[in-house]
Amino acid sequence: MPLSHRSLETPRRRVAPLLVLAASLGCGTLHAADPSPAPPAGAADASALDPQALDALNVMGRHLRELKSFEVHADTTIDEVGDDGQKLQFGGTVDYKVKRPDRLRAEIDSDRQQRTFYFDGKTLTQYAPRMGYYASVPAPATLRDLAGILQGKYGVTLPLTDLFRWGEEKDDSAGLTGAAFIGPAKIGGTECGHYAFRQPDADWQVWIAQASNLPCKLVITTLDEPQQPQYAAVFTWKPNVAFDDRTFTFEPPKTAHRIEIATVADSASGQ
Repeated sequence: MPLSHRSLETPRRRVAPLLVLAASLGCGTLHAADPSPAPPAGAADASALDPQALDALNVMGRHLRELKSFEVHADTTIDEVGDDGQKLQFGGTVDYKVKRPDRLRAEIDSDRQQRTFYFDGKTLTQYAPRMGYYASVPAPATLRDLAGILQGKYGVTLPLTDLFRWGEEKDDSAGLTGAAFIGPAKIGGTECGHYAFRQPDADWQVWIAQASNLPCKLVITTLDEPQQPQYAAVFTWKPNVAFDDRTFTFEPPKTAHRIEIATVADSASGQ
């Protein structure tokens, strides 16, 4: 399930498929390729897919899905390529508070924008603190369905939505051309395993904590642009957090103005 980097932020230009992990990397049993007929162009050589690396993704995905409530903070950097070809880098943070199956709060603060999202199981509200505007739309009942419907109907992309769907799809390694265990590493003092993966249009790396099996760092390098822009995120996790429902309820400031959010269909028709 290759995803746009826009599931982390909403920069001006496309950078890379994002957390193309359990669903699109293949977590099942690996079989040697039949030497005849020849594999299609871009197909993975079974010898290039290290079972240890694929298994690490399996385990990580399972632990992510088992988290019933958590906070995660991400320090992010993203490269954008200007019209003149110059590569620029922008910093930011993403903070999530999540209570499965139907509560979410996401705060995005970057060099380019500030956004806060509130989801209470019935309604999703997007608030822009700098501009003082907010918009609310009906939402599906669970986090699992939220991202897809909002993207398809409203063109609203929530950051890090892969965290809620990691490993839910059928295993499929068709898009992966390389998977390797690089070695042990430390991220912020945490002992991690460092893994590298390849697909036709991107190289990416993930560092997974040895103790918790949660991702500590992610780096993606886009290969289909000459400048090879990168996205990087360093994660800090707090699992099993007790939340009050008010955490996920938006109370507009007196100075805030409510606006309507157009659907994708309305935008396409010029309404």
